[in-house]
Amino acid sequence: MNHIWTPWRMKYIQGDAAERACAFCLAAEREDGQENLVFHRGENLFMILNRYPYTSGHMMCVPFLHVSKLDDLTSEARCELMELVAKAVRVLSDVYKPEGFNVGMNLGSVAGAGIADHLHMHIVPRWGGDTSFISILSGTRVVPESLEVTYQKVKEAWERVD
Repeated sequence: MNHIWTPWRMKYIQGDAAERACAFCLAAEREDGQENLVFHRGENLFMILNRYPYTSGHMMCVPFLHVSKLDDLTSEARCELMELVAKAVRVLSDVYKPEGFNVGMNLGSVAGAGIADHLHMHIVPRWGGDTSFISILSGTRVVPESLEVTYQKVKEAWERVD
């Protein structure tokens, strides 16, 4: 039997009740930086790297408001969501030069939402032949870059790219 060690997940697994609260609400309350992974705050939404990415650069656009339905956002927030997603695609194109993107939401736990109660949109860069989007071998993904390095690249590009 092969073992894959992920000791950094123990903090999440054994966290206290506050740590098991909505991860997005907690991220919205904390200071931006590599530890929090929030790299931009808009009026109604913020941008955050996915702590368990499918690929390097996997980010999410998250409303500050804890809602699970698109209709619960104001029209201004829905417009801002799409503007931030469009900028995220430009930033990731600049930093990683992907050949395509997966952009979308999993609305509800049956649709695959890991955090179903707090709406969020994924922006995932893709390359021809990549195997990291879907785990194909023993539930394993290969992400070739640390979150700290990804954070620095994305944060710098976010401030530079229009």
